[in-house]
Amino acid sequence: MEAIYPKKVMEALATVTYAGTKKNLVESEMVADTPSVGFDRERGVWSTKVVLLFERDTDPFLKSTVKAAEAAIKYHCGKDVEVEIETEFKKAARPSVDKLLPEVENIIAVSSGKGGVGKSTVSANLAIALARLGNRVGLLDCDIFGPSMTKMFGVEDVRPYAINKDGRDLIVPVEQYGVKLLSIGFFVDPQTATLWRGGMATGALKQLIADADWGALDYLILDTPPGTSDIHLTLLQTLAITGAIIVSTPQQVALADARKGIDMYRNEKVNVPILGLVENMAWFTPAELPENRYYLFGREGCKQLAEEMQVPLLAQIPIVQSICENGDQGTPTALNVDTASGQAFLSLAQSVVTVVRRRNATLPKTKIVGMKNS
Repeated sequence: MEAIYPKKVMEALATVTYAGTKKNLVESEMVADTPSVGFDRERGVWSTKVVLLFERDTDPFLKSTVKAAEAAIKYHCGKDVEVEIETEFKKAARPSVDKLLPEVENIIAVSSGKGGVGKSTVSANLAIALARLGNRVGLLDCDIFGPSMTKMFGVEDVRPYAINKDGRDLIVPVEQYGVKLLSIGFFVDPQTATLWRGGMATGALKQLIADADWGALDYLILDTPPGTSDIHLTLLQTLAITGAIIVSTPQQVALADARKGIDMYRNEKVNVPILGLVENMAWFTPAELPENRYYLFGREGCKQLAEEMQVPLLAQIPIVQSICENGDQGTPTALNVDTASGQAFLSLAQSVVTVVRRRNATLPKTKIVGMKNS
């Protein structure tokens, strides 16, 4: 029996026309890899294995194409050749940046100039409060190196699963308290530091955005890491952000960094509207002295900054021990609107709805930032 080689098998496949493209299998790029060939010395028989790539498993021409390929190989390489043909299916490509999240109405970035001002606490409670107002809400924890949302929502032991939708494997966000949630915290060991270079971190973030089944949302809240970084640039280059909310404490050190955050979004290359400021830890009121206010970090610093920057002051959130305790226990304060702190976050959500509607009525849709070296 005459010897066969991968090239000869490919030549045989090139004689088979795929009805879906009217081209042969090689021109249609349907041969997934170089065919393998082998020879069984005891039996004196040659064999070959071919993998054909189809768009989907429901391809109407699949069976006829496989039979035609097998017949062509036997005709050109020898009728006694043992032919094994496997089929694989192409995964649908990730949509282009401008077509990501088509069912998400508003994307809100919650940012802070520095860490420790309670930005994640504000993000979590804002998302829950928006959901309690009847909105469809998603929350993306964008802090790849210090994720906290899994703990704040009490879902540290939950693991998201994937579904196949329109030919793509998509992560299904975890739903808790009426909010769809994704965080890198679901996929890494909480006891181990995430030692990733910038490219790995931004790649993981893009997966959480583009390779997830977010579905239809009124609001997608982005809990961004503190400061300005590669993560922020990735978000700006990937999503058309409706607007940004800046969280700060009243003290001057925090306000100086908050100005930098505002400047980042207002940069002419970015041009994301500032929806407003949230003053966190605005004052402390002891439970035994409910009428008293103690301004531990300065008084109305965010209010003054909001006036200076000509943006709304969306809320002043007091220091309340239960806010911290509830976050640690995975039951954010916004779940209980009967408390003063719960009411504060509900009021914040109502303010956000108002400013977003005003922004959408008066300003064009934000454009995705085009930058090199993404």
